[in-house]
Amino acid sequence: MRLLLVEDDQKIGAFIEKGLQQEGHAVDWARTGPDGVAALVDGTAYEAAIVDVMLPVLSGLDLIRTVRRKRIATPIIILSARDAVADRVAGLDAGADDYLTKPFSFAELVARLNALIRRATNVRVGETRLSYGGVSLDLLSRQVTRDGAVVTLQAKELALLEYFLRNPERVLSKTMILQQLWDYSFDPQTNVVDVLVCRLRNKIDRGFQKTLIQTLRGVGYVLREK
Repeated sequence: MRLLLVEDDQKIGAFIEKGLQQEGHAVDWARTGPDGVAALVDGTAYEAAIVDVMLPVLSGLDLIRTVRRKRIATPIIILSARDAVADRVAGLDAGADDYLTKPFSFAELVARLNALIRRATNVRVGETRLSYGGVSLDLLSRQVTRDGAVVTLQAKELALLEYFLRNPERVLSKTMILQQLWDYSFDPQTNVVDVLVCRLRNKIDRGFQKTLIQTLRGVGYVLREK
């Protein structure tokens, strides 16, 4: 998934960016409030944003108010050292969907992000599993099975499978996948998408009569049963 981080502290930002990338996410990192606003309104489809409150030029609260006025519905979690009840209330009233105080547990940050994204996407309340064509992904344990057999995936492969499962029978172009799973630093001409799809297909489809991940030459890829 593609996430936006708005954080001016270099050490904290690098820690979060690295951790989320190791979870298989693409992370765009903005250092100021205006840069955060620009990233959210430029059309990039972020699954969620993590926003600090005390930012240069424009505070995190003003950032959130600005994008909400522009009807940007991206789920936002505030990450702040301000831990008073009044601060948390102000953050939620500004339009944030969640509030986590520093210091924080990285595992809790990931869990809260996953919860926000589940609520914002087509996963129904209480549903913790994505399934299609015999492939199943448990969103809590991150375990993947096909026809009941466990399939072991690396973080990036898992992120790609989740993207497919959230968009079954929808053609996903290489550019869409690149934007979803990597950040702006990747060359659009790179073949990383082809390599990753090949690796995932080998693990999901090899040994099964039915091929689920299909290539549409010159167009992209699609997860479908026929």
